[in-house]
Amino acid sequence: MYDTLIRGARVLDGTGAPAIHADVALADGRIAAIGDLSGARARDEIDAAGLVLAPGFIDVHTHDDTNVIRAPQMLPKLTQGVTTVIVGNCGISASPVTLKGEPPDPMNLLGGAQDFRYPTFKAYTEAVNAAQPAVNVAALVGHTALRSNHMDRLDRGATAAEVDAMRAQLRKALEHGAIGLSTGLAYASAFEASTDEVKALATELDAHGALYTTHLRSEFAEILEAMQEAFDIAVHARVPVIVSHLKCAGAGNWGRSSEVLSLLDTAGKMQAVGCDCYPYSASSSTLDLKQVTTDFEIDITWSTPHPEMAGRTLADIAAAWDLPLLDAARRLQPAGAVYHGMHEDDVQRILRHRLTMVGSDGLPNDPLPHPRLWGAFPRVLGHYSRDLGLFPLEEAVHKMTGLSARRFGLAERGEVRAGWHADLVLFDPATIRDTATFRAPVQPAAGIAGVWVNGVLSYRDGQPGPRRAGRWLPRAGDLRAGFAAPDLS
Repeated sequence: MYDTLIRGARVLDGTGAPAIHADVALADGRIAAIGDLSGARARDEIDAAGLVLAPGFIDVHTHDDTNVIRAPQMLPKLTQGVTTVIVGNCGISASPVTLKGEPPDPMNLLGGAQDFRYPTFKAYTEAVNAAQPAVNVAALVGHTALRSNHMDRLDRGATAAEVDAMRAQLRKALEHGAIGLSTGLAYASAFEASTDEVKALATELDAHGALYTTHLRSEFAEILEAMQEAFDIAVHARVPVIVSHLKCAGAGNWGRSSEVLSLLDTAGKMQAVGCDCYPYSASSSTLDLKQVTTDFEIDITWSTPHPEMAGRTLADIAAAWDLPLLDAARRLQPAGAVYHGMHEDDVQRILRHRLTMVGSDGLPNDPLPHPRLWGAFPRVLGHYSRDLGLFPLEEAVHKMTGLSARRFGLAERGEVRAGWHADLVLFDPATIRDTATFRAPVQPAAGIAGVWVNGVLSYRDGQPGPRRAGRWLPRAGDLRAGFAAPDLS
Protein backbone atom coordinates (compact mmCIF):
# COMPACT_ATOMS: atom_id res chain seq x y z
CA MET A 1 0.00 0.00 0.00
CA TYR A 2 1.52 3.28 -1.17
CA ASP A 3 0.91 6.65 0.46
CA THR A 4 -0.02 8.29 -2.87
CA LEU A 5 -0.64 6.98 -6.38
CA ILE A 6 -0.78 9.44 -9.27
CA ARG A 7 -2.38 7.58 -12.16
CA GLY A 8 -2.03 8.13 -15.88
CA ALA A 9 0.20 11.21 -15.85
CA ARG A 10 2.27 12.54 -18.70
CA VAL A 11 5.61 12.42 -16.88
CA LEU A 12 8.40 14.88 -17.68
CA ASP A 13 11.32 13.62 -15.65
CA GLY A 14 13.33 16.89 -15.52
CA THR A 15 16.23 15.69 -17.68
CA GLY A 16 14.89 17.19 -20.90
CA ALA A 17 13.82 13.77 -22.19
CA PRO A 18 10.44 13.39 -23.95
CA ALA A 19 7.43 12.64 -21.78
CA ILE A 20 6.23 9.15 -20.93
CA HIS A 21 2.77 8.12 -19.76
CA ALA A 22 3.03 6.40 -16.41
CA ASP A 23 1.69 5.96 -12.92
CA VAL A 24 3.86 7.32 -10.10
CA ALA A 25 3.70 6.01 -6.54
CA LEU A 26 4.94 7.80 -3.44
CA ALA A 27 5.87 6.31 -0.07
CA ASP A 28 7.74 7.65 2.96
CA GLY A 29 8.54 10.94 1.22
CA ARG A 30 10.14 9.27 -1.79
CA ILE A 31 9.16 8.26 -5.30
CA ALA A 32 8.54 4.56 -4.78
CA ALA A 33 7.70 3.37 -8.29
CA ILE A 34 7.14 4.62 -11.86
CA GLY A 35 5.37 2.65 -14.60
CA ASP A 36 2.21 0.62 -15.06
CA LEU A 37 0.93 0.34 -11.51
CA SER A 38 -2.65 -0.63 -12.39
CA GLY A 39 -2.70 -3.36 -9.76
CA ALA A 40 -1.36 -1.16 -6.96
CA ARG A 41 -3.33 0.67 -4.30
CA ALA A 42 -2.67 3.75 -2.18
CA ARG A 43 -4.23 5.77 0.62
CA ASP A 44 -4.62 8.69 -1.79
CA GLU A 45 -5.17 8.05 -5.50
CA ILE A 46 -5.23 10.88 -8.04
CA ASP A 47 -6.44 10.70 -11.63
CA ALA A 48 -3.85 12.65 -13.65
CA ALA A 49 -5.29 12.04 -17.11
CA GLY A 50 -4.44 14.98 -19.37
CA LEU A 51 -2.03 16.45 -16.83
CA VAL A 52 1.76 16.70 -16.70
CA LEU A 53 3.70 15.46 -13.67
CA ALA A 54 7.13 17.06 -13.28
CA PRO A 55 9.73 17.55 -10.57
CA GLY A 56 8.88 20.40 -8.22
CA PHE A 57 10.28 23.64 -9.57
CA ILE A 58 13.49 24.97 -8.04
CA ASP A 59 13.65 28.74 -7.69
CA VAL A 60 17.39 29.34 -7.90
CA HIS A 61 17.19 33.08 -7.32
CA THR A 62 15.05 34.26 -4.41
CA HIS A 63 15.06 36.78 -1.59
CA ASP A 64 12.89 34.64 0.67
CA ASP A 65 15.54 34.51 3.42
CA THR A 66 13.37 35.85 6.23
CA ASN A 67 10.02 34.91 4.73
CA VAL A 68 10.61 31.17 4.97
CA ILE A 69 10.58 31.79 8.73
CA ARG A 70 8.10 34.68 9.10
CA ALA A 71 5.61 33.44 6.48
CA PRO A 72 6.35 29.71 6.26
CA GLN A 73 3.24 28.95 4.20
CA MET A 74 5.24 30.35 1.24
CA LEU A 75 2.14 30.74 -0.91
CA PRO A 76 3.78 32.89 -3.62
CA LYS A 77 6.05 29.95 -4.40
CA LEU A 78 3.91 26.94 -3.56
CA THR A 79 1.03 28.16 -5.75
CA GLN A 80 3.25 28.16 -8.85
CA GLY A 81 4.73 24.72 -8.23
CA VAL A 82 7.99 25.72 -6.54
CA THR A 83 9.16 23.18 -3.96
CA THR A 84 12.70 24.47 -3.26
CA VAL A 85 14.11 28.00 -2.94
CA ILE A 86 17.72 29.19 -2.98
CA VAL A 87 18.10 32.20 -0.68
CA GLY A 88 21.00 34.58 0.00
CA ASN A 89 21.33 35.98 -3.52
CA CYS A 90 22.76 39.32 -4.74
CA GLY A 91 25.14 39.66 -1.82
CA ILE A 92 22.33 39.95 0.74
CA SER A 93 21.45 37.20 3.19
CA ALA A 94 19.70 36.94 6.53
CA SER A 95 22.76 35.31 8.05
CA PRO A 96 25.34 35.55 9.34
CA VAL A 97 24.31 39.09 10.26
CA THR A 98 24.89 41.36 13.25
CA LEU A 99 23.45 44.78 12.51
CA LYS A 100 24.68 48.04 13.99
CA GLY A 101 21.39 49.80 13.20
CA GLU A 102 18.93 49.54 10.33
CA PRO A 103 19.86 47.14 7.50
CA PRO A 104 21.74 48.93 4.72
CA ASP A 105 20.35 49.11 1.19
CA PRO A 106 19.69 46.58 -0.36
CA MET A 107 19.61 44.33 2.71
CA ASN A 108 16.41 46.18 3.61
CA LEU A 109 14.72 44.16 0.86
CA LEU A 110 14.76 41.25 3.32
CA GLY A 111 13.01 43.15 6.12
CA GLY A 112 13.68 45.52 8.99
CA ALA A 113 16.26 45.31 11.75
CA GLN A 114 13.97 43.03 13.78
CA ASP A 115 14.12 40.38 11.02
CA PHE A 116 17.91 39.97 11.16
CA ARG A 117 18.17 37.73 14.21
CA TYR A 118 20.74 35.20 13.04
CA PRO A 119 24.32 36.16 13.96
CA THR A 120 25.56 32.77 12.80
CA PHE A 121 24.64 30.62 9.82
CA LYS A 122 23.92 27.75 12.21
CA ALA A 123 21.34 29.88 14.03
CA TYR A 124 19.62 30.56 10.72
CA THR A 125 19.45 26.89 9.74
CA GLU A 126 17.99 26.05 13.13
CA ALA A 127 15.34 28.77 12.71
CA VAL A 128 14.38 27.42 9.28
CA ASN A 129 14.00 23.92 10.69
CA ALA A 130 11.94 25.21 13.60
CA ALA A 131 9.61 27.14 11.26
CA GLN A 132 9.28 24.16 8.88
CA PRO A 133 8.34 26.16 5.78
CA ALA A 134 6.20 24.67 3.05
CA VAL A 135 9.19 24.54 0.68
CA ASN A 136 12.76 23.30 0.96
CA VAL A 137 15.46 25.91 1.61
CA ALA A 138 19.13 26.09 0.64
CA ALA A 139 21.24 29.18 1.20
CA LEU A 140 24.12 31.27 -0.07
CA VAL A 141 26.08 33.70 2.11
CA GLY A 142 25.91 37.33 1.03
CA HIS A 143 29.08 39.37 0.55
CA THR A 144 27.27 42.58 1.55
CA ALA A 145 26.01 40.89 4.71
CA LEU A 146 29.60 39.98 5.61
CA ARG A 147 30.78 43.52 4.87
CA SER A 148 28.09 45.01 7.11
CA ASN A 149 29.24 42.77 9.96
CA HIS A 150 32.86 43.88 9.89
CA MET A 151 33.08 47.36 8.35
CA ASP A 152 32.22 50.74 9.82
CA ARG A 153 31.00 51.97 6.43
CA LEU A 154 30.37 50.28 3.11
CA ASP A 155 31.44 52.98 0.65
CA ARG A 156 35.05 51.83 0.66
CA GLY A 157 37.13 48.71 0.15
CA ALA A 158 37.78 46.36 3.05
CA THR A 159 41.10 46.29 4.88
CA ALA A 160 43.15 43.10 5.08
CA ALA A 161 41.96 42.56 8.66
CA GLU A 162 38.33 43.01 7.62
CA VAL A 163 38.74 40.57 4.76
CA ASP A 164 40.24 38.01 7.15
CA ALA A 165 37.25 38.42 9.49
CA MET A 166 34.83 37.97 6.61
CA ARG A 167 36.68 34.90 5.41
CA ALA A 168 36.47 33.31 8.84
CA GLN A 169 32.72 33.92 9.01
CA LEU A 170 32.19 32.58 5.49
CA ARG A 171 34.27 29.51 6.31
CA LYS A 172 32.10 28.76 9.33
CA ALA A 173 28.93 29.07 7.23
CA LEU A 174 30.34 26.72 4.60
CA GLU A 175 31.07 24.20 7.35
CA HIS A 176 27.38 24.36 8.26
CA GLY A 177 26.18 23.66 4.72
CA ALA A 178 26.06 26.97 2.87
CA ILE A 179 26.01 26.49 -0.91
CA GLY A 180 28.45 29.29 -1.59
CA LEU A 181 29.07 33.02 -1.75
CA SER A 182 26.94 35.62 -3.53
CA THR A 183 27.83 39.19 -4.41
CA GLY A 184 25.83 42.24 -5.43
CA LEU A 185 28.62 44.42 -6.75
CA ALA A 186 26.29 46.82 -8.55
CA TYR A 187 24.93 48.14 -5.24
CA ALA A 188 26.51 51.07 -3.43
CA SER A 189 27.06 48.86 -0.37
CA ALA A 190 29.47 46.65 -2.35
CA PHE A 191 30.49 48.66 -5.40
CA GLU A 192 33.71 49.88 -3.76
CA ALA A 193 34.79 46.33 -2.99
CA SER A 194 37.78 45.54 -5.17
CA THR A 195 38.04 42.43 -7.32
CA ASP A 196 40.84 41.30 -5.00
CA GLU A 197 38.53 41.59 -1.98
CA VAL A 198 36.05 39.23 -3.62
CA LYS A 199 38.79 36.89 -4.83
CA ALA A 200 40.10 36.57 -1.27
CA LEU A 201 36.64 35.60 0.00
CA ALA A 202 35.93 33.26 -2.91
CA THR A 203 39.13 31.37 -2.16
CA GLU A 204 37.33 29.84 0.83
CA LEU A 205 34.88 28.10 -1.51
CA ASP A 206 37.37 25.71 -3.10
CA ALA A 207 37.98 23.49 -0.08
CA HIS A 208 34.22 23.00 0.40
CA GLY A 209 33.27 22.43 -3.23
CA ALA A 210 30.97 25.45 -3.06
CA LEU A 211 30.12 27.96 -5.81
CA TYR A 212 30.11 31.67 -6.56
CA THR A 213 27.04 33.58 -7.74
CA THR A 214 26.98 37.23 -8.66
CA HIS A 215 24.74 40.16 -9.40
CA LEU A 216 27.28 41.70 -11.76
CA ARG A 217 29.01 45.00 -11.08
CA SER A 218 27.14 46.32 -14.12
CA GLU A 219 24.30 45.03 -16.27
CA PHE A 220 24.44 48.17 -18.42
CA ALA A 221 27.12 49.36 -20.87
CA GLU A 222 29.98 47.74 -18.93
CA ILE A 223 28.34 44.30 -18.77
CA LEU A 224 31.09 42.47 -20.67
CA GLU A 225 33.77 43.83 -18.33
CA ALA A 226 31.61 42.87 -15.35
CA MET A 227 31.16 39.34 -16.67
CA GLN A 228 34.90 38.99 -17.20
CA GLU A 229 35.48 40.10 -13.61
CA ALA A 230 33.10 37.36 -12.43
CA PHE A 231 34.87 34.73 -14.54
CA ASP A 232 38.28 35.88 -13.25
CA ILE A 233 37.12 35.59 -9.63
CA ALA A 234 35.87 32.06 -10.22
CA VAL A 235 39.05 30.98 -12.01
CA HIS A 236 41.12 32.36 -9.14
CA ALA A 237 39.00 30.45 -6.62
CA ARG A 238 38.76 27.32 -8.81
CA VAL A 239 34.99 27.17 -8.42
CA PRO A 240 31.90 27.37 -10.67
CA VAL A 241 30.27 30.76 -11.25
CA ILE A 242 26.60 31.54 -11.88
CA VAL A 243 25.66 34.95 -13.26
CA SER A 244 22.47 36.05 -11.55
CA HIS A 245 19.44 37.32 -13.51
CA LEU A 246 21.46 37.78 -16.70
CA LYS A 247 20.09 40.72 -18.69
CA CYS A 248 20.91 43.65 -20.94
CA ALA A 249 19.67 46.57 -18.86
CA GLY A 250 19.08 50.10 -20.11
CA ALA A 251 17.88 51.31 -23.49
CA GLY A 252 21.46 51.82 -24.66
CA ASN A 253 22.14 48.14 -24.01
CA TRP A 254 19.21 46.67 -25.92
CA GLY A 255 20.15 44.14 -28.57
CA ARG A 256 23.46 43.09 -26.98
CA SER A 257 22.27 39.70 -25.70
CA SER A 258 24.01 37.83 -28.53
CA GLU A 259 27.29 39.48 -27.56
CA VAL A 260 26.70 38.71 -23.88
CA LEU A 261 25.85 35.06 -24.53
CA SER A 262 28.85 34.67 -26.81
CA LEU A 263 31.11 35.70 -23.93
CA LEU A 264 29.29 33.25 -21.64
CA ASP A 265 29.84 30.45 -24.15
CA THR A 266 33.50 31.35 -24.58
CA ALA A 267 34.07 31.27 -20.83
CA GLY A 268 32.19 27.98 -20.66
CA LYS A 269 34.83 26.32 -22.83
CA MET A 270 37.42 26.91 -20.12
CA GLN A 271 35.53 26.91 -16.82
CA ALA A 272 32.26 25.95 -15.12
CA VAL A 273 29.71 28.71 -15.77
CA GLY A 274 25.95 29.14 -15.69
CA CYS A 275 23.28 31.79 -15.38
CA ASP A 276 19.70 32.33 -14.36
CA CYS A 277 17.01 34.55 -15.83
CA TYR A 278 13.48 35.64 -14.98
CA PRO A 279 10.85 35.74 -17.76
CA TYR A 280 10.01 39.45 -17.78
CA SER A 281 11.40 42.57 -19.46
CA ALA A 282 11.27 44.58 -16.23
CA SER A 283 13.52 44.38 -13.18
CA SER A 284 12.81 45.31 -9.56
CA SER A 285 14.93 46.42 -6.64
CA THR A 286 15.41 49.42 -4.41
CA LEU A 287 15.11 52.83 -6.07
CA ASP A 288 18.59 53.51 -7.44
CA LEU A 289 19.40 57.07 -8.49
CA LYS A 290 21.86 55.72 -11.05
CA GLN A 291 18.97 54.03 -12.87
CA VAL A 292 16.63 57.02 -12.96
CA THR A 293 15.97 57.87 -16.61
CA THR A 294 13.33 59.03 -19.05
CA ASP A 295 14.21 56.17 -21.43
CA PHE A 296 11.65 53.80 -19.91
CA GLU A 297 8.90 53.71 -17.29
CA ILE A 298 9.76 53.32 -13.60
CA ASP A 299 7.06 52.19 -11.16
CA ILE A 300 7.37 52.93 -7.44
CA THR A 301 6.51 49.88 -5.33
CA TRP A 302 7.11 51.38 -1.87
CA SER A 303 8.50 54.50 -0.22
CA THR A 304 9.30 54.94 3.45
CA PRO A 305 8.71 58.74 3.57
CA HIS A 306 5.85 58.66 1.03
CA PRO A 307 4.04 55.31 1.22
CA GLU A 308 1.03 56.86 -0.52
CA MET A 309 3.05 56.98 -3.76
CA ALA A 310 3.31 53.19 -4.10
CA GLY A 311 1.70 52.07 -7.33
CA ARG A 312 2.41 55.28 -9.26
CA THR A 313 5.09 55.89 -11.87
CA LEU A 314 8.08 58.02 -10.99
CA ALA A 315 7.25 60.35 -13.90
CA ASP A 316 3.72 60.83 -12.57
CA ILE A 317 5.01 61.57 -9.07
CA ALA A 318 7.59 64.03 -10.40
CA ALA A 319 4.91 65.84 -12.38
CA ALA A 320 2.59 66.01 -9.35
CA TRP A 321 5.42 67.48 -7.24
CA ASP A 322 6.61 69.72 -10.08
CA LEU A 323 10.13 68.34 -9.67
CA PRO A 324 12.77 66.92 -12.02
CA LEU A 325 12.75 63.12 -12.11
CA LEU A 326 15.97 62.77 -10.09
CA ASP A 327 14.80 65.16 -7.36
CA ALA A 328 11.52 63.27 -7.03
CA ALA A 329 13.46 60.02 -6.69
CA ARG A 330 15.60 61.52 -3.93
CA ARG A 331 12.49 62.65 -2.05
CA LEU A 332 11.03 59.12 -2.24
CA GLN A 333 14.09 57.32 -0.86
CA PRO A 334 14.38 54.81 0.64
CA ALA A 335 12.01 53.24 -1.82
CA GLY A 336 11.48 50.33 -4.18
CA ALA A 337 10.99 50.37 -7.93
CA VAL A 338 10.19 48.33 -11.01
CA TYR A 339 12.31 49.32 -14.01
CA HIS A 340 10.87 48.54 -17.45
CA GLY A 341 14.38 48.64 -18.81
CA MET A 342 14.90 45.52 -20.94
CA HIS A 343 13.99 44.55 -24.48
CA GLU A 344 11.80 41.49 -24.96
CA ASP A 345 14.06 40.10 -27.71
CA ASP A 346 16.99 40.01 -25.28
CA VAL A 347 14.88 38.35 -22.59
CA GLN A 348 13.85 35.60 -24.98
CA ARG A 349 17.36 35.04 -26.32
CA ILE A 350 18.82 34.69 -22.81
CA LEU A 351 15.95 32.54 -21.53
CA ARG A 352 16.35 30.16 -24.48
CA HIS A 353 20.10 29.68 -23.99
CA ARG A 354 21.23 26.17 -23.01
CA LEU A 355 22.97 27.36 -19.81
CA THR A 356 20.04 29.37 -18.46
CA MET A 357 18.10 28.29 -15.39
CA VAL A 358 14.90 29.97 -14.21
CA GLY A 359 14.84 32.12 -11.08
CA SER A 360 12.07 34.46 -9.99
CA ASP A 361 14.12 37.12 -8.15
CA GLY A 362 10.81 37.93 -6.43
CA LEU A 363 10.70 40.44 -3.58
CA PRO A 364 8.16 39.11 -1.07
CA ASN A 365 8.30 42.16 1.22
CA ASP A 366 7.27 44.66 -1.46
CA PRO A 367 3.69 45.92 -0.91
CA LEU A 368 3.29 45.87 -4.71
CA PRO A 369 5.76 43.21 -5.79
CA HIS A 370 6.91 42.57 -9.33
CA PRO A 371 4.58 39.84 -10.72
CA ARG A 372 7.54 37.48 -11.02
CA LEU A 373 7.08 36.71 -7.31
CA TRP A 374 3.83 34.84 -8.04
CA GLY A 375 4.10 34.04 -11.73
CA ALA A 376 7.61 33.35 -13.02
CA PHE A 377 7.46 29.57 -13.46
CA PRO A 378 3.95 29.28 -14.97
CA ARG A 379 4.90 32.15 -17.30
CA VAL A 380 7.80 30.12 -18.68
CA LEU A 381 5.57 27.08 -19.22
CA GLY A 382 2.50 28.91 -20.52
CA HIS A 383 3.56 32.10 -22.25
CA TYR A 384 7.05 31.24 -23.47
CA SER A 385 6.88 27.48 -24.10
CA ARG A 386 3.23 26.84 -25.08
CA ASP A 387 2.15 30.16 -26.56
CA LEU A 388 5.35 31.46 -28.16
CA GLY A 389 7.06 28.11 -28.78
CA LEU A 390 10.38 29.44 -27.49
CA PHE A 391 11.35 25.90 -26.45
CA PRO A 392 9.54 22.56 -25.99
CA LEU A 393 7.87 21.82 -22.68
CA GLU A 394 10.44 19.22 -21.67
CA GLU A 395 13.22 21.78 -22.08
CA ALA A 396 11.29 24.38 -20.11
CA VAL A 397 10.85 21.92 -17.24
CA HIS A 398 14.54 20.97 -17.38
CA LYS A 399 15.54 24.63 -16.96
CA MET A 400 13.64 24.82 -13.68
CA THR A 401 14.28 21.34 -12.26
CA GLY A 402 17.04 18.95 -13.31
CA LEU A 403 19.50 21.57 -14.49
CA SER A 404 18.98 23.64 -11.33
CA ALA A 405 19.31 20.67 -8.97
CA ARG A 406 22.60 19.62 -10.55
CA ARG A 407 24.07 23.12 -10.51
CA PHE A 408 23.21 23.72 -6.84
CA GLY A 409 23.96 20.21 -5.62
CA LEU A 410 20.45 19.36 -4.44
CA ALA A 411 20.95 15.64 -3.91
CA GLU A 412 18.24 13.32 -5.26
CA ARG A 413 15.97 16.19 -6.29
CA GLY A 414 15.05 17.78 -9.59
CA GLU A 415 14.09 14.57 -11.40
CA VAL A 416 11.20 12.13 -11.35
CA ARG A 417 13.25 9.08 -10.50
CA ALA A 418 12.48 6.05 -8.33
CA GLY A 419 14.05 6.39 -4.89
CA TRP A 420 14.44 10.18 -5.10
CA HIS A 421 12.68 12.72 -2.91
CA ALA A 422 9.05 13.21 -3.89
CA ASP A 423 9.08 16.92 -4.75
CA LEU A 424 6.52 17.04 -7.56
CA VAL A 425 4.13 19.34 -9.40
CA LEU A 426 1.05 18.29 -11.38
CA PHE A 427 -0.17 20.84 -13.92
CA ASP A 428 -2.43 21.24 -16.93
CA PRO A 429 -0.22 22.11 -19.93
CA ALA A 430 -3.19 23.61 -21.79
CA THR A 431 -4.18 26.09 -19.07
CA ILE A 432 -1.09 26.81 -16.99
CA ARG A 433 -0.33 30.53 -17.00
CA ASP A 434 0.70 33.41 -14.80
CA THR A 435 -2.18 35.65 -13.73
CA ALA A 436 -0.13 38.16 -11.72
CA THR A 437 0.25 41.55 -13.42
CA PHE A 438 2.14 44.75 -12.62
CA ARG A 439 -1.09 46.39 -11.47
CA ALA A 440 -2.45 43.31 -9.64
CA PRO A 441 0.65 41.28 -8.76
CA VAL A 442 -0.64 39.12 -5.88
CA GLN A 443 -2.42 36.47 -7.95
CA PRO A 444 -1.86 32.70 -7.86
CA ALA A 445 -1.13 30.96 -11.13
CA ALA A 446 -3.73 29.05 -13.11
CA GLY A 447 -3.35 25.40 -14.07
CA ILE A 448 -1.51 24.02 -11.02
CA ALA A 449 -3.41 20.88 -9.94
CA GLY A 450 -1.14 19.63 -7.15
CA VAL A 451 2.20 20.13 -5.44
CA TRP A 452 4.00 17.59 -3.27
CA VAL A 453 6.94 18.49 -1.04
CA ASN A 454 8.85 15.52 0.35
CA GLY A 455 5.86 13.33 -0.46
CA VAL A 456 3.30 15.52 1.32
CA LEU A 457 0.43 16.96 -0.73
CA SER A 458 1.03 20.63 0.05
CA TYR A 459 -1.20 22.37 -2.51
CA ARG A 460 -4.18 21.06 -4.47
CA ASP A 461 -6.76 22.75 -6.66
CA GLY A 462 -6.12 26.22 -5.29
CA GLN A 463 -5.83 25.34 -1.61
CA PRO A 464 -2.74 24.75 0.58
CA GLY A 465 -2.56 21.46 2.42
CA PRO A 466 -2.76 21.15 6.21
CA ARG A 467 0.89 20.12 6.56
CA ARG A 468 4.12 21.95 5.73
CA ALA A 469 6.88 19.56 4.76
CA GLY A 470 9.82 21.66 3.60
CA ARG A 471 13.32 21.02 4.90
CA TRP A 472 16.63 22.77 5.30
CA LEU A 473 18.93 21.48 2.54
CA PRO A 474 22.65 21.68 3.32
CA ARG A 475 25.18 21.66 0.50
CA ALA A 476 25.58 18.09 -0.77
CA GLY A 477 29.05 17.17 -1.98
CA ASP A 478 31.28 19.07 -4.39
CA LEU A 479 29.12 21.31 -6.57
CA ARG A 480 31.67 21.23 -9.39
CA ALA A 481 30.29 17.79 -10.21
CA GLY A 482 27.01 19.41 -11.30
CA PHE A 483 28.63 21.24 -14.21
CA ALA A 484 29.42 19.61 -17.52
CA ALA A 485 33.08 19.07 -18.32
CA PRO A 486 34.51 22.13 -20.08
CA ASP A 487 34.33 21.96 -23.87
CA LEU A 488 37.92 22.50 -24.99
CA SER A 489 37.29 21.89 -28.66
